[in-house]
Amino acid sequence: MVFERILFRATRGNIFIRQSVIEESVVDPNSGEKAEKNVFVVFYSGERAKSKILKICEAFGANRYPFSEELGRQAQMMTEVTGRLAELKTTIGAGLDQRKILLETIGDRFEQWNLKVRKEKAIYHTLNMLSLDVTKKCLVGEGWSPVFAATEIQDALQRAAVDSNSQVGSIFQVLRTKEMPPTFFRTNKFTTAFQEIVDAYGVAKYQEANPSVFTIVTFPFLFAVMFGDWGHGICLLLATMYLILREKKLSSQKLGDIMEMAFGGRYVIFMMSLFSIYTGLIYNEFFSIPYPLFASSAYECRDASCSEATTIGLIKTRDTYPFGVDPVWHGTRSELPFLNSLKMKMSILLGVAQMNLGIIMSFFNAKFFKSAVNVWFQFVPQMIFLNCLFGYLSVLIIIKWCTGSQADLYHVMIYMFLSPMDDLGENQLFPNQKIVQLTFLFLALVSVPWMLLPKPFILKKQHEARHQGQSYAQLDETDESLQVETNGGSHGHEEFEFSEIFVHQLIHTIEFVLGAVSNTASYLRLWALSLAHSELSSVFYEKVLLMAWGFNNIFILIVGILVFIFATVGVLLVMETLSAFLHALRLHWVEYQNKFYEGDGYKFAPFTFVLVGNEDE
Repeated sequence: MVFERILFRATRGNIFIRQSVIEESVVDPNSGEKAEKNVFVVFYSGERAKSKILKICEAFGANRYPFSEELGRQAQMMTEVTGRLAELKTTIGAGLDQRKILLETIGDRFEQWNLKVRKEKAIYHTLNMLSLDVTKKCLVGEGWSPVFAATEIQDALQRAAVDSNSQVGSIFQVLRTKEMPPTFFRTNKFTTAFQEIVDAYGVAKYQEANPSVFTIVTFPFLFAVMFGDWGHGICLLLATMYLILREKKLSSQKLGDIMEMAFGGRYVIFMMSLFSIYTGLIYNEFFSIPYPLFASSAYECRDASCSEATTIGLIKTRDTYPFGVDPVWHGTRSELPFLNSLKMKMSILLGVAQMNLGIIMSFFNAKFFKSAVNVWFQFVPQMIFLNCLFGYLSVLIIIKWCTGSQADLYHVMIYMFLSPMDDLGENQLFPNQKIVQLTFLFLALVSVPWMLLPKPFILKKQHEARHQGQSYAQLDETDESLQVETNGGSHGHEEFEFSEIFVHQLIHTIEFVLGAVSNTASYLRLWALSLAHSELSSVFYEKVLLMAWGFNNIFILIVGILVFIFATVGVLLVMETLSAFLHALRLHWVEYQNKFYEGDGYKFAPFTFVLVGNEDE
């Protein structure tokens, strides 16, 4: 150990030494005596290390022997080891290449295999719903199908029997049942989004009137009333056209949550943009700037005292502006009072019209389901109550527009209830208005008990007549038929709770009477949001773009243009669009659909492979 330590220190560790004890004693040639010896080997590099090692070996009396043959053997061994390593590397590389090819093959086919397995599981899951026949040789399945698909189902069953070489054919038979069928509406890529808007409120009962038919027009129109600017409408239209023109490519890609919603409702946004352009032309607003597109303004200044900030001195020199608001109103003192009056009264007219449409839809529902009670004691009093009050207000608005009267409609409607016998004075819009108002007030008051009282008593009388003399029924012979008749009879003779029916009708009457007022007021959101959109657009134009233009500095102008663009896109085209969309959604769900739409059905869910790939395990 001392010899090894001195070698290590003398060469500063730049050697490799190995030694081993010789088990048998070795005869020393110099002394002739036996002595214990160690055999050692030292690997070194350089002549200086060699000279140090030789001197240390001489000092310790170590015999030295040449190592040339051993170096040859070592080189041969290194060559063999290197060759074996190269072979192993080649083998491992070939295995990795095969593994890579196998993984790529599996990766390419995994989705296909996974989809096939899902389809097979879906098929077996559906087959497990079938029941065995009495003979236990046939499977019996019951399900819903559209009436128009009966022929297609029969053809499919025949093809399946031929393709499978079945000796027994399939039997297709229509069953009669008292269960409520599911609801199925045939839609396409244009109408699907509108149908989903209605279904989010509730799925229509079987054969109930579908609001989506009217929602295709009314929903984007009410949105456009709040979003009336044909410049912003063109921006929405261009963005939607991009989604529509690239729908095949985008439909196969994974989009983000917001982009996915926008792409799914691309045709809704398309209709909203078209109606926004239309209402924007009526409001005569292009990013809050009026343009005389259809003709020159009908007014001119009488003298120099007429300025842009006032309408004093304006005289009418031409025919009335043919379409929309005359551009001369924008930027004047009378702009805000004029547009406020216009949009507020227009909102009331649109709201009363849509609520009347909802009540008319309830009439067609009652007529289709042959419910004369709902026709005479729900539809008729509701139409009388709504139109004797708010329908009459709508007529007064139209008369005031046509005649140019200065009558105050607020006082007319308020004193119609508080002081119906007083003279109208300057608020009179047409002859015999007082008699008409008294008649309408009387009819509105009568319609409330008309809705409340008769219907519960008529339903009670119908129930008693339907079950009179049916307390006992003849029993069939078999136990199975006995069980069926007993279960059916329990449903047919449910106890009629008159108090529950009366309370329900009372709640329905109060809800409609109060709702007629609150729903009409709710349509004023059309006026409020339209005014807010117009004023925001005007602020961005005047306080950002025109102010930046006034500095006569190109850098400030570029910054102002960028701020105007980002404010228009972020606030008006994104936030205002979402706000108007939600308000239009509320008007349809609450103010329109609750007049006739029950929405207590459930969707028809046929077996299909379309959604199998998207379903979770």
